[in-house]
Amino acid sequence: MIPMPVFSLIDMILDLYIFVIIAMVIMSWLIGFNVINRHNQIVDMIWRTLVALTEPLLGPIRRAMPNMGGLDLSPLILLFGIYFLQMMNQWIALRIGV
Repeated sequence: MIPMPVFSLIDMILDLYIFVIIAMVIMSWLIGFNVINRHNQIVDMIWRTLVALTEPLLGPIRRAMPNMGGLDLSPLILLFGIYFLQMMNQWIALRIGV
């Protein structure tokens, strides 16, 4: 039997990753519109951290998607995938009766 805290931990990790993706998207907009500048060390450090956390999953999605011009829909597709994983996690937890 898998204890309930395992399912809760998986759900919390996925929730945290959703926040990381949203932060990366918002920061890319702020950098793109010159609201913040990557020449600032703190901004650059935060940006490099967010890219390092998200690029392993966003990169393959970007390569599989057709070119949409300047529009990057890969974070949206990744968010849909994470929501699907959360639903599957909850379904499995209910299915095995924890």
